[in-house]
Amino acid sequence: MLIFVLRRLIQSVFVMLAVSLLAFVLFQFAGDPIEAMVGQDATMADRAALRDRLGLDDPVVFQFARFIGNAVQGEFGLSYRLQQPVLGLIMQRLPATVELAVTSTIIALVLGTALGVLTALKNRSWITGIIMAVSLVGISLPTFLIGIGLIYVFAVELHWLPSFGRGQVVELGGWSTGFLTSSGLRSLILPSFTLALFQTALLMRLIRAEMLEVLRQDYIRFARARGLSERVINFRHALKNTLVPVITVAGLMLGSIIAFSVVTESVFQWPGVGSLFIASVQAVDVPVMSVYLMFIALLFVTINFVVDILYFIVDPRLRADSQKRA
Repeated sequence: MLIFVLRRLIQSVFVMLAVSLLAFVLFQFAGDPIEAMVGQDATMADRAALRDRLGLDDPVVFQFARFIGNAVQGEFGLSYRLQQPVLGLIMQRLPATVELAVTSTIIALVLGTALGVLTALKNRSWITGIIMAVSLVGISLPTFLIGIGLIYVFAVELHWLPSFGRGQVVELGGWSTGFLTSSGLRSLILPSFTLALFQTALLMRLIRAEMLEVLRQDYIRFARARGLSERVINFRHALKNTLVPVITVAGLMLGSIIAFSVVTESVFQWPGVGSLFIASVQAVDVPVMSVYLMFIALLFVTINFVVDILYFIVDPRLRADSQKRA
């Protein structure tokens, strides 16, 4: 297993280097950040001095090497737009994004698993037909349209829930959370369901397809022939083997929710990392944009690494293959 882990770690390092290089080179063509940082009255000397202070006149290779060296030390420079440390800005917005992503992931896992099992066990019922039709809506409609629709129904017409913001938060050791306040919980409902709807529909369809396939296997027929109850067959044997292929999707779900929360945070004015990224794109704030992409890449690399380890533990075929290579 040690060789397997080391191999995955080396692959992860190369992936992070490739992503950081791609992000750095890409945003060299995003525009001149000096224009967004100075006013119209700034002289050419002021612009040249600012460019020299930020190191923008250095060759691209030196800029990238300096960026990687500082990133290894946890130093990501200053935001061009806010003139504050980028890491501090990310950490300030991170609790809101994590809170939204974790809530959306829990909703998607619970609803997706329950609806997937229900539609598989009641494959030909009218309830399954309705659920499958609604799931098409969740997959087909864009996220911003779903969010606007929920705002119109529950905030504008019914006045049940707030339409924007995070509500009141509580500071716990430098980590802000809205889980401990009623306004924070109410503000979390609409954006979390908006973000979870696509993942719920996707996970439900995957679990349904996998469970229908498992229910056709010979060992399920043998379990019925032994006289086991349908409850034991469905939940102890079929569901257990159904969830093994879902590990990858469930693991990547959290990463994709954080990565694609940009639209939801913009619609609901959620003060998270995604909204910070949008503001940075508009202001050509290259350090913030680069760090955001590296953060998303690191998140996916870490999740993939954990999923690979779980597969190695769960699937004995991978262990046997690793021993043969060794």
